[in-house]
Formats: sequence, C-alpha cells, structure tokens
Amino acid sequence: MTTEEIKQKLSIFNKDLLQDLLEASQIAEVPPHTELLRAGQYIKVIPIVLEGLVKVYTRHEDRELLLYYIQPTESCIMSYSASLKNTPSHIYAETEEESTILLVPVDSLPHLRRSYPDFSTLFIDLYNSRYRDLLDTIHHVLFDRMDKRLLDYLKEKAKVHNQNPLKLSHQQIAGELGTVREVISRVIKKLEIEGAIAQLPDGIEIKDM
Repeated sequence: MTTEEIKQKLSIFNKDLLQDLLEASQIAEVPPHTELLRAGQYIKVIPIVLEGLVKVYTRHEDRELLLYYIQPTESCIMSYSASLKNTPSHIYAETEEESTILLVPVDSLPHLRRSYPDFSTLFIDLYNSRYRDLLDTIHHVLFDRMDKRLLDYLKEKAKVHNQNPLKLSHQQIAGELGTVREVISRVIKKLEIEGAIAQLPDGIEIKDM
C-alpha cells in the first residue's frame, strides 16, 4: 500500500498528524488467521487496520467469545486502554482475512495525544462504539435463545466479510459463541428446517439478509 493510499484511508486525520503517524509507525501485511495479541502480553504497538478484518475475543479454557471486529480505519480500544495503564492485555486479537495494519508504537502515543486532539477523538469514538458492542454481547448471552444468537452472529459475519454463503465450520462457530459444537450443529439444523439458513457444500447461506 502506497503512502497516498494510506492517507486516503486515514483522511479523518489532518496532514500533520498523518505525517507523524507514518514516520513513527510500521506497516504490516498480515496473513489471515494470524494471532496479533494474546491475553497476558504487554502492549507494544496499537493497530490501526487499513485493509482487512481483525476479530477481538476473550477465551476461557477451550472456549472463546467474540467481542467485536476491527474494520478498516478502526483500532483496538482495549489494547489502547491497556497501553495507557501499562497493564497486560485481557483479550486476544487475530486477523480474519489478509490485512494491512498500521502499527503505532506505544512510546509515540503521549506525543500524538498531546499534539493532536483528533488522535484522541478516534479512540473516544471507538470506546463509545465498543461499549455498545459489549453491551449487545452481554445481552445476547444473558437473554437471547441460542437460535437468535446464532442467526445474528451469521448475519454480522456475512456483513463484515461481505460474503454469503459463509465458509465456517460448526466448531469455529461454537468457539466464537462460547459454546460446544454439538449445540451449534443442533441449532443450525433447526434454523435450516425453519428456512432461515441453508447448508451448502461451500458453506452456510443466510436466507434473510
């Protein structure tokens, strides 16, 4: 990705901020399904996704729970928060597809925050958005039946990937929803009987998008 393409992607920032960001940061081309961060690690760089998709999730024993996605022009508010306090990460982050990511060193953050209010505004806006995402996740886990959770998950997955059908295994879905494969297989069958989805040789098709 060229410098001009990056500037177009991050046009929310003013010219001077962009220049400082590019001078301080590195650009990484990251293959799909690459772990970027794990719980317990200290934050050394803050990612800003330029192209691609990163999922952020938590894990307990052999189960995972999807928290939110980082899409182009977005960053990871939980990594940013941990870096401010110099505390270990509580989350995992992994690329969902091939991604181009701007890696901003934590050491450069004080200068960027002090010199450019727009930089802090990005994370304030992301904090508000992620807070809503986390509330939605808690609501789904506590109050929604698994069939609704699964269908909403599939629709969101199709939306962020711009893909339908989705190439997903039952085990992968179970991991991201914090349950077991047998439960997912049973609910997928129920949704298929109801006509909400169809299982195809190349994936799962959502009928009502």
